[in-house]
Amino acid sequence: MAERDQPGLARRDGGSRHRAASPRGSATEAAGLPATRAGGNEPGRLAPVLGKMARAARASEPALFGLLRNRRQVVIGLGAAAVATGAVGSAAAVLGGGGGIAAAVSDQATSTRSPRDAGAFADRDASYSQSLGESINFGAAGISDTPAKAAKAALAATPRFPNPLSRDPVQHLLRRATFGPTRTEADAVRAIGVDAWIEQQLDPGKLADPVGEQVAGAFPTVNMSTAQIRRAVKEFDWAAQYELGHATLARQFWSSRQLFEVMVDFWSNHLNVTNPFDGGWDVRTSFDSQVIRKHALGRFSDMLTASARNPAMLRYLNNNESHRRSVNENYGRELLELHTVGIDGGYTEKDVRNSAYIMTGRTVTNAGEFRYEADRHWIDPVKVLGFTDKNPSRAKGLQVGDRYLQYLATHEATAKNIARKLAVRFVADTPPHNLVQRLAETYLANGTAIAPVLRVLFRSQEFWIATGLKARRPLENFVATARSLGIAPGSDTRAGIEGLYRMTQRFGQPPLGWVPPNGYPDVAAAWRSAHATLAIWNSHRALVQGSQRGLSYPKPEGLVGKRPPTTGQYLDALAARLLQQPLAAKDRQALLTFLGSKEGTTVKNATLGGKIEHLAPLFLDSIYHALR
Repeated sequence: MAERDQPGLARRDGGSRHRAASPRGSATEAAGLPATRAGGNEPGRLAPVLGKMARAARASEPALFGLLRNRRQVVIGLGAAAVATGAVGSAAAVLGGGGGIAAAVSDQATSTRSPRDAGAFADRDASYSQSLGESINFGAAGISDTPAKAAKAALAATPRFPNPLSRDPVQHLLRRATFGPTRTEADAVRAIGVDAWIEQQLDPGKLADPVGEQVAGAFPTVNMSTAQIRRAVKEFDWAAQYELGHATLARQFWSSRQLFEVMVDFWSNHLNVTNPFDGGWDVRTSFDSQVIRKHALGRFSDMLTASARNPAMLRYLNNNESHRRSVNENYGRELLELHTVGIDGGYTEKDVRNSAYIMTGRTVTNAGEFRYEADRHWIDPVKVLGFTDKNPSRAKGLQVGDRYLQYLATHEATAKNIARKLAVRFVADTPPHNLVQRLAETYLANGTAIAPVLRVLFRSQEFWIATGLKARRPLENFVATARSLGIAPGSDTRAGIEGLYRMTQRFGQPPLGWVPPNGYPDVAAAWRSAHATLAIWNSHRALVQGSQRGLSYPKPEGLVGKRPPTTGQYLDALAARLLQQPLAAKDRQALLTFLGSKEGTTVKNATLGGKIEHLAPLFLDSIYHALR
């Protein structure tokens, strides 16, 4: 995968064999607003406030980030080139501890030397944020009988990495298990309790989702089969793929099944098939519905097996072109490196080759359907890690592949890989080792079922003590903003969502849109760039001001309901509305300074003299909204 890997949005200039879906451009061009007008018509007053907010964000950044080793700080010597290109794939071949550089590996050794032995990072995200190997202690650890008891135990403990976010368990749960808290969702959790809410979310089929289903219905191809899409759109037209991206964004905004949508996003990145791409015009929708959504809270072994028979995956990684006489290694490699055991799973280049042999014969018909063609299958004995098969029959090659997939899905290294990625998504960029081990053991003990793993995660004190130790990626920030504001479907929801989708393209994270096979980065260091920051700040202003027609936007002056009598009380009400927590005194004072007001200044009108549409985005630009 080395030639296709990209180091995250902080630097997104790598090539790809797929056509990228995201346009390029500066942050200000992307948002359609000049940077000097980020605050509307008072740039002179707003710039100092933004500067204070940015400094506050740096000062309040979790101390844990200081422990991280950034991949761009790693020096790779020329002697490691053979490792990086011949055995490591996308990982940098760097030794930990003493900081030395991996020795060069001869060409003869690359087939038997594993990336793990070469000192590779576990994956791309780990190369951004891998700690130096110490066991991270957040201040509370262990598992409790229920999530509520774990939350109570963690709340009684002292976090080692404090930050400005409220430690209210309900808010913390909603920051992590949804795309952003809303007042309605918070009230629902408080009404039935943390434990009951989690169980509801883990059984999405029984959870009514009227708005989510309504908005998905605005994009009819998402419910179509491949055959129906081929009749509904022109050949090679990307219309269905764009509808899938639009519907995904709408579901993130408004679905009641929020944890399910979070897991759909998680698995869409783990088994990434970029959307749109050249070969996906008729089949990418089926990958979303029949692989990801069908199995998002089921068994990973079932999801992996389904992905290996899905035309979108086979086209994306060229397995449809693989033939016993000309074996394409792309899919066989990614099965190991990304989908299952991971870079540090112990496989070698010889294993990669055998993995590709096993998967030959799986191809796609001219009608866009999966088909196993026995004549294309490579035969003779195969061995990958601990899996062996005599593989004597072309007719039975599909069954050999299924047994191989089952072996990979239940491998200890796969359990650790998935457990670590879940811990990164829900807990912290460098999760505690004991938590990862606990999740991996649960995964194996439950036959790769995901819901039991999530139950253990939510019963873990490490989850509840980690308030604020995750930063929202641009898309998460954008969706959380819309949910916080209370933006709703409107007179032309389809057009409104299409406009907001284009906005996500501008800041570099459209839903499902990561081009290389390794999925969007899920660690803060990968998203630290001026482009991402300015673009997301500009998107806050666009959402507050309701610049995209077709949806229902609350008026900025109506965000706090009944008008508070003083400026200080107005700020408190706005913080409760947008952040669901109070501001620190210094941040509150910075906003009073921006308004040119004092604590007790009488509020004469709900627009604060026309400043509310510039004030509200400042809350969303702040560290309180940036972390989760």
